[in-house]
Parts: sequence; structure tokens; C-alpha cells
Amino acid sequence: MKLKIKNALVSVSDKDKITSLLKVFRKYRINIISSGGTYKEIKRLGYKCTELSEYTGFKEMLDGRVKTLHPKIHAGILHDRQNKSHTKEMYKNNFPSIDLIIVNFYPFQRLVTESKNPKKIIENIDIGGPTMVRAAAKNFKNVAILTNKNDYKNLIDELKRHKGKTSLKFRETMSSKAFGLTAYYDAMIANWFNKKLKIEFPERKTIFGRKLKKLRYGENPHQESSIYVSDYNDRELGFTQLHGKELSYNNYNDMFSSLEILDTIKGDSSTIITKHANPCGVSKNKNSLISFKNAFACDPISAFGGVIACNYKLNKKIALEMSKNFLEVVLAKGFDKEALNILKKKKNLRIIDISKYKLKNISSIRNFDRSFILQNKNKIILDKKKIRCVTKLKPSKKELAEVEFALNICKFVKSNAIVLCNNFSTIGIGAGQPSRLDSCKIAIQKAKQFKIDKIRNSIAASDAFFPFEDGVKTLIKAGVNIIVQPGGSIRDKEVINAANAAKIKMIFTGIRHFNH
Repeated sequence: MKLKIKNALVSVSDKDKITSLLKVFRKYRINIISSGGTYKEIKRLGYKCTELSEYTGFKEMLDGRVKTLHPKIHAGILHDRQNKSHTKEMYKNNFPSIDLIIVNFYPFQRLVTESKNPKKIIENIDIGGPTMVRAAAKNFKNVAILTNKNDYKNLIDELKRHKGKTSLKFRETMSSKAFGLTAYYDAMIANWFNKKLKIEFPERKTIFGRKLKKLRYGENPHQESSIYVSDYNDRELGFTQLHGKELSYNNYNDMFSSLEILDTIKGDSSTIITKHANPCGVSKNKNSLISFKNAFACDPISAFGGVIACNYKLNKKIALEMSKNFLEVVLAKGFDKEALNILKKKKNLRIIDISKYKLKNISSIRNFDRSFILQNKNKIILDKKKIRCVTKLKPSKKELAEVEFALNICKFVKSNAIVLCNNFSTIGIGAGQPSRLDSCKIAIQKAKQFKIDKIRNSIAASDAFFPFEDGVKTLIKAGVNIIVQPGGSIRDKEVINAANAAKIKMIFTGIRHFNH
């Protein structure tokens, strides 16, 4: 069903591209109703327009809070043109139909990023705009609604194709977009209030997101995928791709895992190598080149086709080392000119500058069918009030610092997790096994394969307690000197006895770090 547009209400805070619409409106003799800045802009551009207060006979009030909230406006939008009683009521009240609404909202999300003044932010919560949008979207059978300037061209093409009319399919498509926008807008506002009031788990949780781009495919080629930005600045992710193929679903997954680990390591130059969302090499060192070499040496086979994240600027020497290997993505806090030229020789290598990236997300979400699980991020590594050495031999201050480093990496490894470290570098990682003993064996096997000279006097971190002494004895036999674990097993005494008998050090943290 195609409907002629006779009257259009235009109220936009973003007046970009409006001229192209006005030309088409003039061609098809579409009357324009508007107010405030939009009215002034339309008049300035030399087009006819009826001011809203003149149209309704009601002057806006309360500093503009009430202007479009008027029966003549909403009846004009909502009445069903095929309903005879609606038509009689409209005729009786002398209310014309409004066939097209073009609205974008007060810039609430921009104000949130620019201002810390709650009063100013609240004043930029749009009421009239979303109300009109919802009304028009509900009545898509009779009314066209546009909420995005990127759809102006679609409207222009539609009007030209149908000589000033719109099709039902077009109106319904625009309605879907409109309801998506009002839900998004309300979700942003609800989340702002929750954050302001420090409500982590509200009774009703709304998640907002704007599609940044469609990805080539999902986790596997037969799956579809897109990436969304869930932030008040919803136009970017905070990092810049300088070179290489488009990022894939799996690239993003590994990158975000790497960035989360990188954010937790402070001080010296740190390098994270990630594969399938699991760290396979982590090192921190005052020397950036040594940091990279140590991280890569932990498991060079797993690092093949991996993601590397660095909290330092890449120079020529490091770029030359990196270029010896096949990598999918390199993230760093800047690249000098020579380093960039070296890395760019690899045509497909994704090079990402994370100089301006800041981790903001304070919660993690997992979806399943009709439900999702929400939790806050695991930000704790150690609680100094809970930590206790349970063996006769005690660790030194330096050893405790490395214990913290090992445990921090461990909490990012898929459970069951065992991480072996020596001198602030991982030397063996056992991940994602149903049996903790198997994770111990894998970590040792990796260390023996690539860093056999570093196993003696190494540190082993476990994300959860040892249910039996077999895992501990396996680590001790390999050469581990310090074991850190939460404790809490009914067999803790047997485990401690095994550690004392071998004259190693064992620390209980009282904090579990599962990562499923």
C-alpha cells in the first residue's frame, strides 16, 4: 500500500544533509512543520515551513520541555486512515494527517562523554522526540518515520520511485529501525542512572549496542557475525588499525582477551601472546625486546598465527624479530616509522595502534538461548589479608612479587589452569582440562619442550585448589620450587605435607580464579 506524503514534521538536532530532503519535499509539494533550530535552519535555506506553535496554536513552554506533546501532533500521527470513526474525529477537530516524521534526539550520549554535570545530562534526555518516534513507528501502516540521516537517501529514492509516495515495506523497515533506536536510547539512559547510583545488577538489565561493522563470518565460516560498540562513544572501539586484512570474529576475540590481560600488568614492558583466547606466552621485563623474546619462547608453536599485544612502542629491532614469524595481529602502544615499514611488508598482518585504548567494561555477559549470565570482572589477584604461607619454608619479597605475576596470568587461562613462571615470564601453560593433574602435565610438557632450563626453581600457579596430592607431586618432580593456590580442599593437609617433604614453598591465597 503506497501512501502520498502531504505533511511532514521535521525536528532534528543534527541538521547535516537536510538540504537534500528539502529539495525533494519542494518537488513533491510536501508541507513542512518544524520548531526551534530546525525551523530557523529551514527558513534560512529559503524553504517554506510552518512553525510548530503556529500549527498547534500552542506556544512551547517549560524551556522547550513541552512543544511536540500536543493532541494535534499525536492525533495527526496516530490516527488510522482506514478507520471511519478516526477520520470523523480528525475532521471534527480540524486535525490534518501527518504522514512523515523525521526526528533525531537530543545528544544525550554526547553529553555523557563531555560533561560531568548530572543536571545538564538530564536536561538532554529527550521526551518529545522518542514519543513521536514511537507513535509513528506504531502506525507504520499510515506513517513513515526516519530517525537516521543515513536513511535520507533511501527516503529520497523512495519518493522518486513512487512519485511522492512511500511503500508499506519501506515504512515497516523504518519502523523497525525506529523502535531499535528508542530502545537503544532508553537503554543508555537506564545504564547511566545505574552507573550513577552504583547499581551493578538492576532488576531489569538492558544492553545497548551500535553495529560498527559486519564481519566476514563468525567463529567458523558458516556462521554470520557483526561487531557492536556498547559505549556512549559508539563510533569506535578506541584503537586504530594501521594495516592488514579486516579483523575477523576470532581476531577480535583474541585481541580483547589480550587487552584485558595487558591492562592488569603494570610497570615494565609487557608482552602477551594469545591463541584461541588463551595466553600462550606472557613476559614483563625492563627491556622490551627481551619481554617479546621471552613471551614468544614460552610456546613458539602455539604462538604461530597468534595475537601479540604490547604495552610499549615497537621499534625496528622488535619488528624484525616479530617478522620472522607468522602472526595474525600485532597490537602496540605506537610504532616507530622503521618498525611499521618492516611489519607492513606482511600484506595480511593486522597492525593495531592501542595508544589511546582504555579498558572500560566492568562486567562480563554470557548468553544462552533465552537467558544470559551477568557478573562483574575478576579484578582481584591477591588479598594480602587472606594470603598465608602453609609450609615451613617461606617466600622472599621478590618471590611474592613473581607469585602475584603468575597468579594474575593464571586467572586469564581457561580452567582448569596451571601456569609455570620463571623471572616474570611464563614457561609452561596448561589450560582448559577437566582434570587439574592433566593441566599440570601439559604445563610441564610445554616447559620441557621449550624452556627446560627454566623449570628448576620455577613458580606454579593454580586457579583452584588441588583435590589430591598427585598434581603437586608432579610439579615438584619437574623442579617447581613455589606453588600458589587458593587452598580449601579436604586433602589440604596431605598436599602441604607433600610440599614440606620436598622442601618447597606453598602459598594459600583463599581466592579462586576459575575462567570457563
